[in-house]
Amino acid sequence: DDWDNDNVENVGVYRIQVKGRNKLAIQSIPQHDIAIHLTHAEERGDDLPVAITVSNEPIVLLVGAMPILYDQWEYRMAAAMQGEPYKVVKTARGLDVPWGSEYVLEGRILSRQREPEGPFGEFPGYYSGGHKFPVIEIDRVSHRKDPIYEGLYLGKPWTELDYCQALTTCAPIYVQLKTTFPEVFAVNALYTHGFVVIVSTRCRYGCFAKSVGMRVLSTPHGLGYATIVIVVDENVDPFDLNQVMWAISVKVNPAEDVMILPNLSVNLIDPAGQPAGIIHKMIIDATTPIAPDRRGHYGQELDHPEKTDEWRRRLATLIKELKQ
Repeated sequence: DDWDNDNVENVGVYRIQVKGRNKLAIQSIPQHDIAIHLTHAEERGDDLPVAITVSNEPIVLLVGAMPILYDQWEYRMAAAMQGEPYKVVKTARGLDVPWGSEYVLEGRILSRQREPEGPFGEFPGYYSGGHKFPVIEIDRVSHRKDPIYEGLYLGKPWTELDYCQALTTCAPIYVQLKTTFPEVFAVNALYTHGFVVIVSTRCRYGCFAKSVGMRVLSTPHGLGYATIVIVVDENVDPFDLNQVMWAISVKVNPAEDVMILPNLSVNLIDPAGQPAGIIHKMIIDATTPIAPDRRGHYGQELDHPEKTDEWRRRLATLIKELKQ
């Protein structure tokens, strides 16, 4: 889309359906970077050149599915993650593709042309409906000798896809939140591609958690995926669902700690959307109220007895010995 600016060359993981010998359909939803590139091209009246690579190094899948900012380049993220420059090569049209890909398909997304695509089994665990999406015309295919075709299974969690996307979804949200709210401790967006996001934070002032929740919904991931945001105190581990459920059970007053935000954008394949692509979102404030928020009557929080962990280990050892 911008040949002189590497920062806006998008590397993404997109669903593609074979429509004919050299014709594909691509799922381009508004919240994805490729939709921005295609919009720019169509405003100029141009087709959008693309390269599709199949069977890449694992790190390409990780960074391609990572919800980083539009002006952040995925290849630079890959280099940072592996601690050395990431190798790319130029296609005949000048696009950068991962070095070592088994297949490279070159073509263009046709301007202002849409065709039915789908349905497919999807990561929420349901078949998605059919939609009209852009069409790709392929005019060049390259591959290695005896190429290996790689595929991933996705469907009702947990699947291979969940393991690939879980941590790389949490990390960018955490970094983006820390820029605005340095009080944030951790982010859990492991489940169903982060439809539910759990954030632990120190609250700077009363109702601070609600602001953190709204910031989550304004991140690149939040715009298209997060529908429920749960915010807990910094001493609650967002990855320990027992702790999270305790916080929700004793710190949430449904009348005042649950925010329903109507008619926000979501991925088209979220089965709860009505209509598809639109949904109400929810922020649950499960933090301890602090001034000026004086609701509730929270005294000193209990803690485990001093030697609880030691006794737990000793009991586990005794049980193991009895089973032998």
